[in-house]
Amino acid sequence: MIPTDPMMLFSFINMKLRDQYPSLDELCEDMGIDKDELLVTLANVGFEYSEENNKFW
Repeated sequence: MIPTDPMMLFSFINMKLRDQYPSLDELCEDMGIDKDELLVTLANVGFEYSEENNKFW
């Protein structure tokens, strides 16, 4: 289960991207996460995904 708090979610997703997944697409597919929903949730608190850096900031 992934965190529901946006700040915890931000930290959790970035940790997974850093340690286990080479892309957001692979993370979402493997973990069964709706990518569009994740992007909106994190954008609502000011974060966007950088494909080049493979992280949210």
